[in-house]
Amino acid sequence: MIPGSERGVPTGWNVCRARCEEPLATGLAAGVLFAAVLLPLSVVVIGAQFDRGEPHAPLRAFAYLGTIGGLLLRSVALSGSVTLLAGAIGIPLGALLAKTDVAGRRSALALHAFPMFLPPFLLALGWFYLFGRESPLGSALTSALLFSPHGAVVVMSLAFAPVFTCLTMLGVSAVDPTLEEAARLVASPGQVLRRILLPAAQPAVTLSALVVSTLAFSELGVPMFLRVRVYPGAVFSRLGGISYAPGEAALLVLPLLGVAIVLLALERTLLGERSFAVLGLREREGVAVTPLGRWRLPATVGVWVFAALSVLPIAGLMVKASQVSLPLVPRWIGRSVENSVLTASIAAVVIAALSLVLGRAVARRRPGAQLMDAIAVLAFVTPAPLLGVGLIGLWNRPATRIVYGTLAIIVLGYIARYTAIGVRTVASTIAQSPPSLEEAAAVSGATFLRRLHRIVAPTSARGLAAGAVLVFIFCLRDLETAVLYYPPGGEPLPVRILTLEANGPESVVASLAIIHVALTAASVGIASALLLRSHRR
Repeated sequence: MIPGSERGVPTGWNVCRARCEEPLATGLAAGVLFAAVLLPLSVVVIGAQFDRGEPHAPLRAFAYLGTIGGLLLRSVALSGSVTLLAGAIGIPLGALLAKTDVAGRRSALALHAFPMFLPPFLLALGWFYLFGRESPLGSALTSALLFSPHGAVVVMSLAFAPVFTCLTMLGVSAVDPTLEEAARLVASPGQVLRRILLPAAQPAVTLSALVVSTLAFSELGVPMFLRVRVYPGAVFSRLGGISYAPGEAALLVLPLLGVAIVLLALERTLLGERSFAVLGLREREGVAVTPLGRWRLPATVGVWVFAALSVLPIAGLMVKASQVSLPLVPRWIGRSVENSVLTASIAAVVIAALSLVLGRAVARRRPGAQLMDAIAVLAFVTPAPLLGVGLIGLWNRPATRIVYGTLAIIVLGYIARYTAIGVRTVASTIAQSPPSLEEAAAVSGATFLRRLHRIVAPTSARGLAAGAVLVFIFCLRDLETAVLYYPPGGEPLPVRILTLEANGPESVVASLAIIHVALTAASVGIASALLLRSHRR
């Protein structure tokens, strides 16, 4: 054997392998991200006209765009209103649950946060079953309020408020207790909250606002159900039903590219690397709890009122579902549960693999890493109709029917939209571990893939697991992306519920919604148990 060789392999090959593995692996992951995100968006920008047999489609689309131009502004206003109201609810709740002695705060947090993992459309259904015209608590007045722009804002705000609550809790809980103790010597608890805790949580609040505004703008199910016209609904109408005109849809989504670029610019300007710090925050041991004194009772009542409001629509779904004839459910549900679990699982596994490579590159500040992170964030903040139309234009061709006509197209959409969640979660975890372990292994001759397998993955296991779980749950709750291009017989459960809402028995629709709630609860429960177990180790 040649000295310096490994198992008979020439030393030169080992040197080349050591140098090439990392750029090749990173380049491959970046290529997948590029194909999933930039190619669909390029199709929209460069070749938006799909109706090749209809030369007047662009003219019709531009004329229609002129008539609904105000609808885009209305959608932006709706998203902004939801963000403001959700923040007004979630930020105080996050501060109270993180740092005060309100009674039963862990239970209240669990009840308040769980609906965050559900499609908001299901919560709108629950509110309808409670306050619709013919519902137990309903009347003509409550129905009119619900089926209005104000009703849509309230329903979505209650659905998205837990995002503010949870991220605010992270920001507030991570504050050094010594700062609080010093501040309490000269200031009241209220002043400490306003001047120390909430300013320290500002990056978390900003990240919450970005996430909520993105989700609220793309939300399709709630406005459609509550008969509120929004811009994504206008695009959707051109991709289904008697108004099917994909060429017009492709032109109509072009203004949404400007929305995506603005959101990306805000993320880069207001957050940048601070968003990694937010996701990487951990609650400090022995967090100081602020006694509220005479304010404890009203604070506890307020916290539990909002916790009850969060789960009240689920109670409405359960009441309506109790009226169903059980043999009807299997006949209506089809393969939607299997489709949801399968596509979400595949997407979560693929994104976890991409996140291990790309998240490490971002955490270790490798060349080009910020660009890849920006591409992933761009896909997340891109309104769902824009990404959906791009995927249709890219894959709806005879040569790619094996992708577009199967569940693979749904998986591709999930990978494009939710890779940012995995990359950010894993990167924030890897950034907290010292690079010296990898450096020592590299000096000992370990290749990049070996270091990734033996060092990075085990030390970042909790981040990988958390990222995969978050991706799985986001895919499970996805409606606005998959509804645009799901293949025949391949609809996920939320899409199945939406399509049945108009012509299916209400009790059956509610039963399918409860199945989705149970599936989500099981996923969250299993994930929480696994993460808690790994934390104790």
